Amino acid sequence: MNHKIKKLIAVMALVALSGQGCTKALPADTIRASQPVVLKVWSVVDDVDVYQEMITAYRVAHPNVQIDFRRFRLEEYKDQLLNALAEDRGPDVFLIHNTWTGEYLTKTVPMPRTIKTAYRAVTGTLKKELTWELRTEPTIALIDFKNQYADVVQHDLVRTIDVSTDTSKRDYQERIMGVPVGVDTMALYYNKDLLNAAGIPTPPENWAQFSDQVKLLTKVDSQGNVTQSAAGIGTADNVERATDLVSLLMIQNGQTMEDDIGFPLFHKVPPALTRDTPPSFQALEFYTDFANPSKDVYTWNSKMPNSLESFVSGRAAFFFGYAYQYDLIRARAPKLNLGLAKIPQIEGNPQKNFANYWNWVVAKKSTNQDLAWSFLMQLTQPDVLQKVLDKAKRPSARKSLLTAQLQDERVGVFAAQVLTATSWYRGKDSAAMERIFREMITAVVNGTTAVKAVRFAADQIALTIQ
Repeated sequence: MNHKIKKLIAVMALVALSGQGCTKALPADTIRASQPVVLKVWSVVDDVDVYQEMITAYRVAHPNVQIDFRRFRLEEYKDQLLNALAEDRGPDVFLIHNTWTGEYLTKTVPMPRTIKTAYRAVTGTLKKELTWELRTEPTIALIDFKNQYADVVQHDLVRTIDVSTDTSKRDYQERIMGVPVGVDTMALYYNKDLLNAAGIPTPPENWAQFSDQVKLLTKVDSQGNVTQSAAGIGTADNVERATDLVSLLMIQNGQTMEDDIGFPLFHKVPPALTRDTPPSFQALEFYTDFANPSKDVYTWNSKMPNSLESFVSGRAAFFFGYAYQYDLIRARAPKLNLGLAKIPQIEGNPQKNFANYWNWVVAKKSTNQDLAWSFLMQLTQPDVLQKVLDKAKRPSARKSLLTAQLQDERVGVFAAQVLTATSWYRGKDSAAMERIFREMITAVVNGTTAVKAVRFAADQIALTIQ
């Protein structure tokens, strides 16, 4: 029996070392770094096929690393992720939404200055032998990150954190908290047939034109019921990404949404403006007017179907949406005469757009942090990122790749808005922020003044920053 056990152990040891090459003369740290390891990667927006070429290339250089890639449904992802991280069975690399960065600061690690990983290498001239090399490589410098990526990425991913390893001291530094792939922006989908029937040759470029077109596109029956809507706009719960749209209107109107720490300022007049009331009041009133039956732009109400459902069924002419919704719209309405246009702006004001996207981060509890960052560093390489973007059909977060995307029929409109895109929430509970914004919208629809609703919302959101 002892002989059989010894033989089994010898076989298992041989299996474990297979594929490791010549390790006899290698330093101990190189041998350790070249041992087989599984890197767990969790996704929520793209499946493994988007990253397969990148994964294959990574494993050529690091054949000891297996990539366990899992994709989750959006509605289950956050609960699954938080539970797994709490129970020490979470991923090494995972996606977070751009508004989740503050919430996950204690669960993720900043990008290190350098990373150390084992590479497969070939030695010898006449007699070639496979071996391993332990390489120390720089990551991306902070100044390069700021220069190479869209401004909104810098706002969301560069954070000032305490990097001290001495609990008695503080060392606050600006650090990169993740790696972006694309930056999606809100644009205007439109039904060409409905615009043609109303005698509208082109979609609106500004909100004044949008309001005029709403009046031409809205149809009401003899009982005052809306039978054809211009767009899902004005309410909260049945408008896709209503919080984004209201935020965008406030920002376009000149509102400062937050301070450098992340505390809300959208209830105050920005110092640079000479006016009596914050721009956010006017923006919220403008938005909710479209759900007010007493206004000439009335086109929507809370009893109507979801805005996306209304659009794909041909009952709404416009839909405010993102690039990630394109495939869904095409699948739901393959015969729809679909058009895409930039989001309307406020005439005379600087162009502003809104970003909604995901970033890759590394778990603080990961025991393979250098490997995790080396895997993500591939996405900072333009050639690798371009292939991922081509498959994902998403606007680039990297500035140098945007020019070529402008001519793309599918993502061009969204890509054209990336450089002027913004986001604002930097707190620790993005779900609470969205709920509070929806309640703010609903309150005004139900008769509360915009002044009262905005101020109450700001007070509530301030509590999520603590």
